[in-house]
Amino acid sequence: MNNNNFLLSAKGIFIAAFLSFNTVMYAQKAADISTISEKTLSSILEKNRTYYMQGKVADYIPELGKMDAKAIAFSVVEKNGKILNAGDVHKKFTMQSISKIIALMIAVTEKGEANVFDKMGYFGTDQPFNHFSNLETTGKPLNPMMNAGAILTTSLISGDGEKPFLKILDMVRYVTKNQTIDYNTSVYQSEKSTGHRNRGMFYLMKNNGLISGNEDQLDNYFKQCSIELTAEDLAKIGYFFANECVRFDGDAQYKNAEMSRLIQSQMLIAGMYEFSGEYARTVGLPSKSGVGGGITISVPGKMGIGVFSPALDKHGNSAAGYHMILDLVKQYDLSLF
Repeated sequence: MNNNNFLLSAKGIFIAAFLSFNTVMYAQKAADISTISEKTLSSILEKNRTYYMQGKVADYIPELGKMDAKAIAFSVVEKNGKILNAGDVHKKFTMQSISKIIALMIAVTEKGEANVFDKMGYFGTDQPFNHFSNLETTGKPLNPMMNAGAILTTSLISGDGEKPFLKILDMVRYVTKNQTIDYNTSVYQSEKSTGHRNRGMFYLMKNNGLISGNEDQLDNYFKQCSIELTAEDLAKIGYFFANECVRFDGDAQYKNAEMSRLIQSQMLIAGMYEFSGEYARTVGLPSKSGVGGGITISVPGKMGIGVFSPALDKHGNSAAGYHMILDLVKQYDLSLF
């Protein structure tokens, strides 16, 4: 073999070895997510447990104020449907605003996206979840993630009386594969008796011609917010929307890539209320919080995450929950950006 041929051969071997090495390194990086374990979750949970002291349990709904501020849970559902848990995973809490993504799915399924969003916007917001926003100007809610938009969304679901609520409850039970899930009647009654601000939004939209029914529709909203579940259930919900509305066990009855994109896009731009912009920068994942202390997170095409800690920051999001999510995202490079 002459020198030129030898050099070409050596160069070829080097390039092949380099490409092979990089392929292996990429595969290892891509596989890093598979190393998430319950030990990983426990470590992150313990690191962030004390953040509850920087928050406050919601008490504007009296029943919510009874929650144990120290309770904390962390759950992940992996791509293969494997469930990982840490902390108080059996502790139940109410969905509150997390129920809005389920209601939106049902309303759009029944009425079509164009008909639903003709009555509200796709906009983000710099205002709190219970702000009237532009109801008094344009007459329409900014988005379906704020209370006004969510009340309107639930009113668009077909059926008399509590049928719209039962559809939401049944869908939550389906997505989580947990037929024991129900709503907390004490929280519902507490929300109903103190929900005058929500009642004001309801009647403003009724005055604007967006709602034609009576307060039964508002009661359905109060009931959906009072649905009780666990951090594991939230991880299953996050998984569902992350994977084209396919359930964690592979059940594809509601598979719908467009629905998945719609829900996740709304979670990303408005799911954490006025904190959504900063959250998109720091976490970078579709997420939906609730004042019960839960947050559901979708890692598109990969997995679902659920966290719970009832002490809330000034934006109404779980203080410890946010920091647990942030650490997991940084450790495994889960951000979309």
